Amino acid sequence: MSLLDISLQPDEVIARIRQRVSSGGSVSKKQVKQSDPELMRSALFYFPSWEHAVKHADPL
Repeated sequence: MSLLDISLQPDEVIARIRQRVSSGGSVSKKQVKQSDPELMRSALFYFPSWEHAVKHADPL
């Protein structure tokens, strides 16, 4: 994966995850992979795992 494949910045990844949560959307890895592959690709580029990205997006 190269930087050319990544369309979102780290703060945009976090914002998109938070938006999914606030709108009642799923943040399960399988669901996001299917419904928003761009978000998944970008999250896995910046974070060691999807779970890390979701934890990082949690404001608590």
